[in-house]
This record gives sequence, C-alpha cells and structure tokens, in this order.
Amino acid sequence: MSFFVQSAGFFVIALLVSVILLRAMSRAGQVAAADGTERAMRVYRDQITEIETDLARGTIDEGEAERLRLEVSRRILELDKSDRGRPVGGPAPTVMRAIAFATIVLAVAGSALLYLSVGAPGYSDMPLLERHADAAEIRRNRARQAEMEAEFAAAFPEPEDFPGRSELEPMVAQLREALSSRPLDVTGFNLLAQNEARLGNYRAAIEAQVRVIELKEDEAGVEDYAYLLDLMVIATGGFVSPEAENIIEQILQRDTTNNVALYYSGRMYAQTGRPDMTFRVWRRLHDLSPGDAPWMPEIRAALPELARISGEPRYQLPPRPAPAGARGPDEIDLEAAQQMPPEERAQMIEDMVGGLSARLANEGGTAEEWAQLIRAMAVLEREEQAVAILQEARTVFAARAEDLALINAAAEAAGLSVSGP
Repeated sequence: MSFFVQSAGFFVIALLVSVILLRAMSRAGQVAAADGTERAMRVYRDQITEIETDLARGTIDEGEAERLRLEVSRRILELDKSDRGRPVGGPAPTVMRAIAFATIVLAVAGSALLYLSVGAPGYSDMPLLERHADAAEIRRNRARQAEMEAEFAAAFPEPEDFPGRSELEPMVAQLREALSSRPLDVTGFNLLAQNEARLGNYRAAIEAQVRVIELKEDEAGVEDYAYLLDLMVIATGGFVSPEAENIIEQILQRDTTNNVALYYSGRMYAQTGRPDMTFRVWRRLHDLSPGDAPWMPEIRAALPELARISGEPRYQLPPRPAPAGARGPDEIDLEAAQQMPPEERAQMIEDMVGGLSARLANEGGTAEEWAQLIRAMAVLEREEQAVAILQEARTVFAARAEDLALINAAAEAAGLSVSGP
C-alpha cells in the first residue's frame, strides 16, 4: 500500500470522526436545552398545584389565588413563545460549538503530527508480534546455499576477466592436481581457496577453505571462518543462507566483535524482515569499525533510516571514525617530545598535529583523537586554539556522556581553565 493511499485513508477516517464528534456535541447541546425547558414547565405546574392547595386550606383567598394563577400562566406563555419556531432544546450555544470544533481540529491534527513523527508512513499496518512471526518464518524457509549459488552462477555465467588470468588458470589447475595427492597440505589448500576465488570459482574456493578449517581442527582461527563466510556470501551474490548463518554463529562464539560476522549478520536480518535487529547490529559495527572499512559507506547510509523504522527517531549518526592506522600524537609521543629541545619538540608535534587537526575538521573522529589534539595543542602552548578545539569537541559529543567525560578529562590534564558541561 502506497504512502498516498494510506494518507487518503487517514484523512477520510479523520473526517468521519470529526463529523460524528460534531453531531454528538450538537445533540448534547440540544438535549441539555430540552431538559432545561422541561424542568421549567414542571416548576410552573407545581406552582399552580400549590396555589390550589393553599386556596383549599384557606391560607389565601380567591382573589390572591386568581392573581397568582395569572402570573404563572404568563410565565408559561413566555417560555412557550421563546421555544416556538425551533427544534426542542435548540442548537448548542455558539461558544460551546466553537470550543467543540476547535477541540476536534486539535485532536485530529495532533494525532496526524504524532503519527508522522513517531510512525512509519508507507508501511502496512501489522501488529509487532505478527511481523516478528512472519520474519521468523521467512528466516526458516529461506533458500539454501547451493540453490542461491546456482541462481547467481546462472545470472553471471561469464567469469570476470582480469590481467594475468590466462597465466593463473593453468597454475591453479596444477595446484588442484598436486593437492589430490597431498590431502593434508594446509598451505596448499589455503592457496587454492584464494586463487579459485580470484578466478570466480567460488564453489571450489569454499570447498578448499572448508578443507583448511578441517585440517587445522582446533587451531582454526576466527580469520579462517571469516574468510569462509566471505566466500559463501559472495558466491550467492550477497544472500546470507542458513549455512552462512551457521558460520556467523561460530565466529561470534569465538569473537563477539568480529566485523565480518557482524556485517553479514546485519544483512541477514535485513533480508528476513527484521530491520530493527539490523539497526542494533550495524550500530555496534559502526562503533567498532575504522572509518575506511569497506562496509562503512553502506551502513552509514542505512543507519538513519533503520533507526526511524526501529522506533528510534532521535538517533543521530556519529562522526565518521578515523581510518585504520590514522592517529594523532599519543602519550608516548608527547612524553618523548618533552625531552627534546624546544624547537625540535615543537616541530615534531607540529608535524603530527597538522594531519590530525585537518582530518578531524573535515571528517570528524573519535573522542580519543579529539582528546589527543587538545593535549597536543597544550604542549605547543596554543591555548587559544586548544580552547576552540575543546569547545568544538564538547559540541560534537554533547549527547555522549562517556566521550564528553574523556574530552573534559583531557582538557583538565592540559590545564585549560574553561567552564563547560
């Protein structure tokens, strides 16, 4: 169901609800007015009865009784005259109708704004338990590894060409033949897996990598399983099969922070109708990964939308982490610089600080890197720049208490007398 169809349905329902509420308020006013007229008539009838009773008792004479009868009759005629020409009870007072109309408009508009802010326009309505049950069913019944490999191979039957392919193919053929007589050669199967993958023979590469893990037995490392997982998902064109999910579980049992397993775990949840789980997994992966990790562009582009779908509209994408190996001057660097002559010390720190400062300004970075830059500026005796960097870092990490505490600690250690959060 499209967003426009859902929107039209919402406004039709809102209009019907408004009409019903307005009619109810109007009817309530009419009933209230009718009740008031009836009460007044009962009072006048009771007064006439009391006049006759007093006359019978002799407490009033006939002349006084007649005068009172005429007075009550006059009031009854006035009441009847005021009611004549309109429905019994009349419409609700103008002020009441205005208040009722304004209340209904605010209620309908407020509910629409609330839905747009915390709801998910464009998504069909389905109870949470039902969605999770459907996702679990999809996950149980998804295609197996062999089926998806066959589909991917049929879609891309021609192997990818690259320089040196003609020379590599006969070498790989010789390696296959050699390993047929050396079934315990771990190094040989490791080379075979890598080169079969280069040739696009992913099924052969997977089988060779499985053999590597079998031969290593308990010594097989996380990186061996991660490479097998990579081959399996590439062989299916990006689909995470039940067999690949089993490898993910084996990896995470050994290393809960393995980036490859976390990335493919997030993809698996996205493919089986659980974007909320993808958000949780990829949010953690983002915090664990260097800025130049190959999956970073994909997950940074996806996280804001995943957060909205998962019911976390306040989520803000953090600054891009630093690339692997990129760093500023650490404590050892700064301590070594303190032992140098002033000119050499300043030049050394200047060289290290320049690149870090430019990267943080253009790409952002971690709280540790901002703290390093603050300390380095203090060593260079650039208090004004250090204060400016401190204020910017406090703005960047205002919503992250742990990172903000690290920034403030670095400022205090650097002797910056700047008040802040």
